[in-house]
Amino acid sequence: MRQSQKTEQADRQSRIGLEDSKYTGARSTFSGENTMISGMNFAKRVLTRRNLNQAYLRVKRNKGAAGLDGMTVEDLLPYLKEHKEELVGQLAQGTYRPQPVKRVEIPKPNGGKRKLGIPTVVDRVVQQAVAQVMTPIFERVFSDNSFGFRPNRGAHEAISRVTSLYNQGYHYVVDLDLKAYFDTVNHDLLIKFIGQYISDPWLLRLIRRFLTSGVMNGGLFERSSKGTPQGGPLSPLLANIYLNELDKVLTSRGHKFVRYADDCNIYVKSKRAGQRVLENITRFLEKDLKVTVNREKTTVGSPLRLKFLGFSLGVGRGGAYARPAKQAKIRVKQDLKRLTKRNRGISTDRMFVEIKQKMYGWLQYYSIGKMTAFIRSLDTWLRSRIRQYFWKQWKKIKTKVNNLKRLGLSHNDAYVFANTRKGAWRTAHSITLKYTLTNGRLESLGLINLAKTLQHIQHA
Repeated sequence: MRQSQKTEQADRQSRIGLEDSKYTGARSTFSGENTMISGMNFAKRVLTRRNLNQAYLRVKRNKGAAGLDGMTVEDLLPYLKEHKEELVGQLAQGTYRPQPVKRVEIPKPNGGKRKLGIPTVVDRVVQQAVAQVMTPIFERVFSDNSFGFRPNRGAHEAISRVTSLYNQGYHYVVDLDLKAYFDTVNHDLLIKFIGQYISDPWLLRLIRRFLTSGVMNGGLFERSSKGTPQGGPLSPLLANIYLNELDKVLTSRGHKFVRYADDCNIYVKSKRAGQRVLENITRFLEKDLKVTVNREKTTVGSPLRLKFLGFSLGVGRGGAYARPAKQAKIRVKQDLKRLTKRNRGISTDRMFVEIKQKMYGWLQYYSIGKMTAFIRSLDTWLRSRIRQYFWKQWKKIKTKVNNLKRLGLSHNDAYVFANTRKGAWRTAHSITLKYTLTNGRLESLGLINLAKTLQHIQHA
C-alpha cells in the first residue's frame, strides 16, 4: 500500500452534465466496453460561451504559477477580453498551437523529485474546457474501483473500499508501483484509447498537440514524445483514460482492486495468489500498456503493514479500520519540528498560523482514521516544543523573571526558576512552565488544539 498528495482536484466537474438528448447521432452503453460517442461536434461544445466561462473561472479559482509566457491568472481576464475571438477562431479552425510547458520540480516526501509541467494560463483554460466536455463521457465508462481525480470521489472513499475488502477476507495486497508513470504514457496508445469512445478528429488532434507541445527545462527545449506532464487540468483525466485499460483487465479477471491515479492495489486472499497476479499484471502493463513496473517498490504483503494513500489498516473487535501510516506520523512530527525550530527567529503569532495551516489540512485528510491516542500525544509534544520556544526567546534572566511574574509567579519563585541550569527541552517539561504557560493560555494565544480540532472535523 503507498501520500496523500494526490487528492480531490476534480470536485466541481461533476456539476457539468451532458444530457443524452443533446447528443446528435450519439449512442452509448454503460458497460464501459462498447461506449462510443460519434456524430457529435466537439469543437462546438468545447467552444460554447458557457463552457469557456466555466473553464476560465475554474483556472482562476485554482490560481497557480505563470507558465512560459509569464502571464499570471490576474492577467488572464484582460487578455481574454481582447483576444477571445482570435483564440476561439484558432481553436475552431484547428490552427491553435499550445506553448511548451514550464518544467518545475517539487520535493517528494521520500526525498526524490516530482516533475511538474506548468502550462500557460491560456492553455490551462483550453485544457479545462476540453476536460469539462470529456469528463461526463468517460465517467460512464470508468471503473467503480477508480477513485483518483474523479467527481465525488477521493482518497477517503478509496480507503473505505480498502477497509471493506479486508473485512471480506482479502488479507493480502499486490501494491503496484509504476515507475515515472506520468512521464512514460505512450501517446499513440492514449489516442487509441480515447478513440474507443470518441471518434471526433478535431478533439483527438487538439489533445495530441497538447501531448507533444514540449517542455522548457530552464532554457532548453525538450520534445515530448511520451508522457502527460503533471500540472495541466487535462492530465489527470488522460491518465485515468490510459489506466482504465488496466481496470478493464482486472475486472474481466474477477480481481478486487482499488486504484487512485497511478497507485493501484489488488486484493487477494493468499500471498501465493498475490505473486501470481503480480506476475500476470506486470506482463500486461509492460507489454500492452508500455509502462514500467518498479520492482523495487512493488510488493505483495499485508495491508496492516503496507501503506496506501498515507493510510494503513488496523484490526479491532469491529473488524478493520483505517489509521495514518507510520510514515505519515513520522513525517508530520518532522514538519512540526521544523516549524517550531528554536532558531527560526519568527514571532509566535506567525508560527501558530503556520502550524494551524499545516495541521488543519492534515487532520482533515486523516480524520477518517483511528488516531485519538496519537493526536493526544502529539498535542502534548507540540505544547512542549512551544514552551521551549518561549523559553529560548526570552533569553536573558531579567526577561524570564518579568515574563514568569506576568504569568503568575511570585518574584522569588520567578527569580529562582529563571536561574535554572537545566536545558531548554527539560525546562519545557517542568511543572513551573506547565503552570504558567498552561494549555489554555497557549490556545488563547493561537496554538491549535489538535484533539479538539480533530473532534470538530469528525463530527462536522
